[in-house]
Amino acid sequence: MRSAQIFVVALTQKVAAHQAALPQWWVGNFCRASHLLKKTQGGNLMASQQIRIRLKSYEHGILDESAAKIVATAKRTGAEISGPVPLPTERTLFTVLRSPHKNKDSREQFEMRTHKRLIDILNPTPKTVDSLMKLDLPSGVDIEIKL
Repeated sequence: MRSAQIFVVALTQKVAAHQAALPQWWVGNFCRASHLLKKTQGGNLMASQQIRIRLKSYEHGILDESAAKIVATAKRTGAEISGPVPLPTERTLFTVLRSPHKNKDSREQFEMRTHKRLIDILNPTPKTVDSLMKLDLPSGVDIEIKL
């Protein structure tokens, strides 16, 4: 076992023992980190691989279509999938005067909505990564990938 893994395991056990005395955000960070460790057949702990994909778009239709393509591709190559999880929609509101010179009481509002989805791919194979890189998605979808 590597020293970083031992550190995370020891820290996770310490957090579990003193959970009431620690700030909640501190406990939450290490509880989330501990789920990334898995036991191998020899009983040792090993860090599991995870790919996190965030999709953003102004149109929810093409966003759902892109998420479905990513999920189908990852499942076809034998990876475990979590998602697509719909994240809160960002709503940006712009208020402008209707008249260029007077009538401040008369205004018009425009809104821009950003729809977001989150997909986690657990234990990806090299075949999964290759097929995701070759995947052709529609334009208008912003993709952010974290390994």
